[in-house]
Amino acid sequence: MSKRLLKSGIIVSGMTLVSRVLGLVRDVVIANLIGAGAAADVFLFANRIPNFLRRLFAEGAFSQAFVPVLAEYQKSGDLSKTREFIGKVSGTLGGLVTVVTLLAMIGSPVVAAIFGTGWFVDWLNDGSNAEKFMQASLLLKITFPYLWFVTFVALSGAILNTLGKFGVMSFSPVLLNIAMIATALWLAPHLENPDLGLAIGIFLGGLLQFLFQLPFLYKAKLWVKPKWAWHDEGVKKIRTLMIPALFGVSVSQINLLLDTFIASFLMTGSISWLYYSDRLLEFPLGLFGIAISTVILPTLARHHVNRDDNAKSAVDFRNTMDWGVRMILLLGVPAMIGIAVLAQPMLLVLFMRGSFTFSDVQSASYSLWGFNAGLLSFMLIKILANGYYARQDTKTPVKIGIIAMVSNMAFNLLAIPFSYVGLAMASAMSATLNAFLLYRGLAKADVYHFSRQSAVFFLKVFCAAAMMGLLVWYNSPTLIEWNAMSFLTRVHWLAWLIVLAAIVYGGMLLVLGLRKQHLLVKELNQ
Repeated sequence: MSKRLLKSGIIVSGMTLVSRVLGLVRDVVIANLIGAGAAADVFLFANRIPNFLRRLFAEGAFSQAFVPVLAEYQKSGDLSKTREFIGKVSGTLGGLVTVVTLLAMIGSPVVAAIFGTGWFVDWLNDGSNAEKFMQASLLLKITFPYLWFVTFVALSGAILNTLGKFGVMSFSPVLLNIAMIATALWLAPHLENPDLGLAIGIFLGGLLQFLFQLPFLYKAKLWVKPKWAWHDEGVKKIRTLMIPALFGVSVSQINLLLDTFIASFLMTGSISWLYYSDRLLEFPLGLFGIAISTVILPTLARHHVNRDDNAKSAVDFRNTMDWGVRMILLLGVPAMIGIAVLAQPMLLVLFMRGSFTFSDVQSASYSLWGFNAGLLSFMLIKILANGYYARQDTKTPVKIGIIAMVSNMAFNLLAIPFSYVGLAMASAMSATLNAFLLYRGLAKADVYHFSRQSAVFFLKVFCAAAMMGLLVWYNSPTLIEWNAMSFLTRVHWLAWLIVLAAIVYGGMLLVLGLRKQHLLVKELNQ
């Protein structure tokens, strides 16, 4: 099992790496085009709202509720029943999302007013940010159809993942990035408002992802006609699991929206600085956290379904969870320390050109440090939450999510004196609380306990990562020196420091006795 998981994890991580690299290229192009000014704030605002709903209707709550139920249908071995179930789910979900998308497009000014209240107030009073509100309302009409496309992408991706075809879903975001890069380079510069071209890129990216997955569904004989079935037993079960998960799985996104709401009252650039720092953090989070979470969820669901037929399934469930946590520690700890040391150089190399200035680099680095404090927690949430969703328990994460969100509101109030940096710090603290409560719940239910072997594993990983961070910091130039370098020199230095980090980290792990067998699930039974 462990080798299969490792192989699947490598495939997903590899595809995700391509997507994240292109995502960084996309952000570099956007930063060069619109910088961190008013246009950037508006576009990033119009992009974030559909993305939030995407987490609810697509990759987040729906996937977490759909996969365990689909596993039950697949267990029967009856393909016709599975096809009928998929048709009913796609028709019901598609109908709901269609209504939401149309209402959001028609009522985009209302949406813009709710989430960008600061701009709306300025519009009412003919303030300096009135134009931001009008432009945000327009862009939302273009970006919201992305929600419709990506919902079906997530549905087909979840189906293909349960069949072990992880590469298709993990490759799909590449098409979004390609579309946005293409429109940013060849369409946006020719428009009076470049952010309009970027919004069109989001629309096209969603369409391409949707069309890309259809042939794979057809090949798997699971491309079926959608059918409305609100009261179907399977759909009802997903609905029951999904409704509470809508909130629980999207706590981090809700927190980001609260940050966006508060940032609309702050200085111009706040939303952009938060975005660019969040994007850098999303790189390791998506590459490692989401990839590992995606791989283990179907396996955990199967172990739970087979618990009555196989007494060993409970042990396998616990071991799979521990394997996921180990992988997060192995990859997340060095990523967290590496970002802490190289935050400013990375921002400078990636984004400082065109409209994105040295001052923007400094401002974005402060929020990046704030977010980075919670990186490990963000990643662990992805794994620990699966311990509930695989057992079809969505109510507990909701309760925990409510606590985390209320806490984030309190943290935001306390962080007001620190402006946008305080918002980033509040998100990190909220994520840490969320991860702790998720683990405590699993431990109390005797579903998963952090093993003694994993504790030793963590100590080795931390020591290796600390040595890596110390040597990279010692050999890194000062920020003033970074700024004085040519672009190619900066790239050379950053690449060298990253290679140094990888060599030191890998070498220290070997010195501390970490071997391949320590990464296998079977090792956990010893």
